[in-house]
Amino acid sequence: MGRAGARYAGRLRVAFVLAAAFLVVEAVTAFLAGSLALLSDAAHLLTDAVGIGMALAAIRLADRAGGDRSRTFGLYRLEILAALANAVFLFVVTGYVLVEAVLRLDSEPTVEAGPMLVVAVLGLLVNVASVVLLRSGAGRSLNVEGAYLDVLADSAASLGVIVAGVVIAATGWEPIDALVAVAIGLWIVPRAWRLASSALRILIQAAPAGFDVDRLQTDLAAVPGVVDVHDLHVWTLTSEMDVASAHLMVTAGTDAHGVLDRARDVLRERYAIAHATLQVEPDDHTGCAEVEW
Repeated sequence: MGRAGARYAGRLRVAFVLAAAFLVVEAVTAFLAGSLALLSDAAHLLTDAVGIGMALAAIRLADRAGGDRSRTFGLYRLEILAALANAVFLFVVTGYVLVEAVLRLDSEPTVEAGPMLVVAVLGLLVNVASVVLLRSGAGRSLNVEGAYLDVLADSAASLGVIVAGVVIAATGWEPIDALVAVAIGLWIVPRAWRLASSALRILIQAAPAGFDVDRLQTDLAAVPGVVDVHDLHVWTLTSEMDVASAHLMVTAGTDAHGVLDRARDVLRERYAIAHATLQVEPDDHTGCAEVEW
């Protein structure tokens, strides 16, 4: 019952070091150059570092939770809580940048294009390295996906800052700095929303997105000897760990263990559910059998 995030802890650590090491450089340069676009990029880089740090903390805490018998599933949900916190943090930072950008459009800020361009290019290289590190794990772990979305968004942000720097250097049109900051903010909002929605869906124990519960019920009902399937529940515990529970009613005299074995095969082979609790109930209510794996 391994968690997907733990397999990518090493890559997360490298990405964290890259983000944290460059954050100070970018933030200081943003203030010195007077660039809101670069500051927004630094803000997103901060979310990279915080998000990856939370992911690593969640992985470490979950790994240490096995000795506490009161936590029968360990601390697997910490990964999901960290992903949700990361999404909320993205919303807060993006909101600040959008408000500041609108205010700047009514002013006449001075932006130093040279330092802005140099740091933006370096920031893009840092983000590309992190994207390569985290891409393979983004589809397997919500926490890794959150970190991946952060650095992907920051890569796009760095490209926008580079474009703004080139325009300012070539034409002197400084409002492009605030406009790019707005574009960066609007680009990241739907991605943060998607991450928050995925985390909330898991926390309310809804069926996995795209999962056909009716079809599963039909497949379980088709197991020889089963006459009814009820109390069927399917939910996600953490990334790559869908779980299920159900009551299977069978005709009297049916081999309960045979039914459980075949139902287990249906869940594993057709739905990739490796952890389930099934109870077999004879239709004459003379007894029942239950199995969990």
